[in-house]
Amino acid sequence: MAQTSEKKVRTRFAPSPTGFVHIGSLRTALFSFLFARHNKGAHVLRIEDTDQSRLVEGAVANLLMVMGRMGVEFDEGAYVNAEGKLLERGEFGPYLQSERLPIYQKHVQELVDSKKAYHCFCTEERLDALRKEQTALKKPPMYDKLCKSLTEDELQNKMSEFNAAGISPVVRFAMPSEGTTTVHDLVFGDIRYENKLLDDQVILKSDGFPTYHLAVVVDDHYMEITHVVRGEEWIPSTPKHLLLYEAFGWVPTSFAHLPLILNPDKSKLSKRQGDVSVEDFLNKGYLPEALLNFVAFLGWNPKTEQEKFSLEELIEQFDLAKVNKSGAVLDTNKLDWLNGQYIKQKVSHELANLLVPYWVEAGMLHGQLNNLTIKQLEDLPAKREYLEFIATLEKERLKKLSEIGERTGYFFKRPEYEPELLVWKKSTAEDAKEKLQGLITFFKNLPAEVFNTHETLQNSLMEDYIQKNQYDVGSVLWPLRVALTGEKASPGPAEVASVLFRGLGLEEILTRLQTAVSLLSK
Repeated sequence: MAQTSEKKVRTRFAPSPTGFVHIGSLRTALFSFLFARHNKGAHVLRIEDTDQSRLVEGAVANLLMVMGRMGVEFDEGAYVNAEGKLLERGEFGPYLQSERLPIYQKHVQELVDSKKAYHCFCTEERLDALRKEQTALKKPPMYDKLCKSLTEDELQNKMSEFNAAGISPVVRFAMPSEGTTTVHDLVFGDIRYENKLLDDQVILKSDGFPTYHLAVVVDDHYMEITHVVRGEEWIPSTPKHLLLYEAFGWVPTSFAHLPLILNPDKSKLSKRQGDVSVEDFLNKGYLPEALLNFVAFLGWNPKTEQEKFSLEELIEQFDLAKVNKSGAVLDTNKLDWLNGQYIKQKVSHELANLLVPYWVEAGMLHGQLNNLTIKQLEDLPAKREYLEFIATLEKERLKKLSEIGERTGYFFKRPEYEPELLVWKKSTAEDAKEKLQGLITFFKNLPAEVFNTHETLQNSLMEDYIQKNQYDVGSVLWPLRVALTGEKASPGPAEVASVLFRGLGLEEILTRLQTAVSLLSK
């Protein structure tokens, strides 16, 4: 069916189920989704599984799970029901390319019958030798159209030989030998190609499966896709697709190619250069909403000072005209900052729930929380409240949820450290011991309500112990910090003591202080 500008906007995300979801695939799916939603259109999920050798079992279900976590929705196509079964919905199916083979084969035959495509019988050895020869001559490696010039008798003889051997020839699209094809791209503008430099691409493989080039054109036409959003690497293929549209007599879709995602050194982001799957980022403790916000800015600029966008705001603001042509650098420092901003917005109960898996993974649920599963923690309000106290204390400092284990181990296990660490600068072990003994007495006599906030505890420490005794601030707070945490750097000792008191009680604080005194006595 021919498409007109009055048609409802329909975009599609068409991944190959070959493994984990790459961060670039998320960006493509997100931009496709945002454009569809902004224009009150439909977003379609089509699974391009024609390369059977690269399929990974469970990849489609994993893709749907990841996109669901990220908030990228599909109105049509594959989905997983409550029982975990892969199904599909929509009027334009099947949405799995491997189930559309008769459609592709029918259209390939039409092209062959109209002399717009031809069978190719060349062996891999001949094609490899041809490429090497052309490369040596500094020519672009292209098929030399040998099989296109076969006479009818030669064609029939070759076909009989292949049939007798039980194999099928591939089918190539016959590119025009003259003229130009212009790609009208919504991001990069007009790009002109000389037809004589376009290779006679294979459109049907010997196994009966189409190549990407044919399948994508046929599917986008019959699924009435109006806009194709995909990566910049597909620009050189677009004139081939436009010529296929022309050969079929169809009106092509509109194309918008997204700039490459780059490493900080401006090299292309690839799987060989570290963790680049969406799950890698989520497992490291990046919040879905922060990662989505970050990915939206990989090549898109809203032209405002606003840096944090909800999904609803992204839908409202998204415009392909604001997509950049230049490569987008994946700056994890910016992602860390953005993630930290989202963490700060979490209420303590929600943040504690998000942090529990990381505490479990880090083996931090020891002591009074020993061997408790996540479900058991949910059934123990007192213990859950302790985790909320810790989450509240740390949320201003966290950049990733996965940092919580290394930051908060002393809340779950009494610290171990060398006694020398307790001594403040030019102070002495004897002085640190004296200050800690004084703190034991001081804390024993404090009303419980003073521990309810770290502000009240800090004020009491400063006014009623340090200033009253005319102590140097560091000579008191340093050994107190180390005795409670075993760390040189941590939240303030009043903050830590307040959390320990409310979660584990005064006795835990006194035990840690007494342990420090004992270490200094040896």
